Amino acid sequence: MRYCWHDWQSLWRGRALLWTMTKRELASRYAGSVAGVLWAYLQPVLIVATYFLVFDIVFAMRMGDNAPTTRVGTYLVVGALPWLAFCESLSRGASSLVDVGGLLQKNALPPVLFVARSVLAGWVVFVPLMVLLTLGYLPVSGFGSALLAMPLLLALQGVLALLLAHLLAILAAAVRDTLQVLGFALSVGIYLSPILFPLTLFPQAWRWVLFANPMTALVLAYQSVLLRGVWPDGSLWVITLGWLLALTLLLNAVIGRSKDELVDWL
Repeated sequence: MRYCWHDWQSLWRGRALLWTMTKRELASRYAGSVAGVLWAYLQPVLIVATYFLVFDIVFAMRMGDNAPTTRVGTYLVVGALPWLAFCESLSRGASSLVDVGGLLQKNALPPVLFVARSVLAGWVVFVPLMVLLTLGYLPVSGFGSALLAMPLLLALQGVLALLLAHLLAILAAAVRDTLQVLGFALSVGIYLSPILFPLTLFPQAWRWVLFANPMTALVLAYQSVLLRGVWPDGSLWVITLGWLLALTLLLNAVIGRSKDELVDWL
């Protein structure tokens, strides 16, 4: 685990630089626009609002008796917002090293700083939106101890996104096709998770396929807290931690094999 540990140490030592890079990243994305950084918050809100409008208002769809809530829009929002944040982190994080290849060839900065910058820029937007969502769902979830799980879930999703984005960024440096495969995987990934439909609607014999998506357990955990007001089941924590452990081991191996060739690939 020494390669991953070395990267985490680099992030801690360079935390001030990382924060400066993150602020510049956000500013540069929306430079020249009238709304500026506000677009970073408006885009996910408008996408989620569209889901709610189409499925809940226009089609007036309602869920069955076994669902955690009767309104489809209320159900969709809880899973869609974390999924959008996850997709944003992976898509930008996976291309982060390729985008700064020339800079890394001239400067001896830790590559993980650029991956973390892309992920953290998304988290600066996502966390406040999730706080607002949690407050907005208090009439549904109630003000109970289950809300204490939200900071833990957000932290786990952040670590998951960083590990997977770093792994994909190294693979993209070696094989550019990684970015194309990732784009396809993210476009179909929403259908391989309980975001658009409850887990009970998926054939029981094939439900294990949903957990090939690393966000499935986290989405179910968010739904437990915000829709039912209960602490997430222990199996969801175990699955999420299992994903984190597996990604850490895989990333450590990939960093070890690529550390001498990474800059040349870029």
